[in-house]
Amino acid sequence: MRRPILVSLCVAGTVGLAACDKARVNTAEMDRKFQDVNVIDETNLSEVMLTVADPNEGVNYFERALKGDPDRIDLMRGLAASLVRAKRITEGVAAWVRVVDHEDAQNADSVELADALIRANEWDRAEEVLNSIPPTHETYKRYRLEAMIADSNEDWAKADSFYETAVGLTTKPAPVMNNWGYSKLTRGEFAAAERLFLDAIRQDTTMFTAKNNLALARGAQGKYDLPVVPMTQVERAQLLYSLGLAAVKRNDIETGKALFREAIDTHPQHFEAATRSLRALEANARS
Repeated sequence: MRRPILVSLCVAGTVGLAACDKARVNTAEMDRKFQDVNVIDETNLSEVMLTVADPNEGVNYFERALKGDPDRIDLMRGLAASLVRAKRITEGVAAWVRVVDHEDAQNADSVELADALIRANEWDRAEEVLNSIPPTHETYKRYRLEAMIADSNEDWAKADSFYETAVGLTTKPAPVMNNWGYSKLTRGEFAAAERLFLDAIRQDTTMFTAKNNLALARGAQGKYDLPVVPMTQVERAQLLYSLGLAAVKRNDIETGKALFREAIDTHPQHFEAATRSLRALEANARS
């Protein structure tokens, strides 16, 4: 009679063990799933900190995160990028150096270091970093920085080549077109600069820097009418002021005065800069 009881106990024990094992499996799987969710949440939060968040909040977030995991390169990149966004450039350079020295660093990290060095006005170091990157690493940002380095060296042929390559490597070429146009402007190639600024504005109608540069390029050629591009009333006033400055630079004083007056009348609020410039011209004429 004992044997059936023993069998029953063994069966019950087996079922119990199986249930325990299943519970362990379910628990482990649930832990893994929650871990995956945490990683996703952390990734999303990191992306937020690198985009819409206040840059200094991003710095604080990544500094806290690195205290718990100081060797995670994604967090190191986040801190470096946040420091640059917060215009804490010296700290940003140091942070990117640490990223580049990491065993898992990539060529793109060296490009970011070069960008930070340019922002810190360390052009020679930036050039050294870019030269250390294999030529097979062909990206928009790399070539845009290469073009800026060539500009600083006044190697115009190389700069044009790099700018042209950069334009072909992005779907949003307006910033590099604007940079290229400014390069032409500094060389005195005003017509070529004007064309590039117009191209930049066609790509991004909100880019005021390109609009202002366009006004300067036209003014340098003695074209004192505003270009036909989308603009707000405030932008129109500011562009008229830029044209006035260009006119004064060309010694077209009366044209400059007229443009300053028009800028003052156009601006919806008090336009201090234009008012001050007009008064200075009138005072100079009286003296």
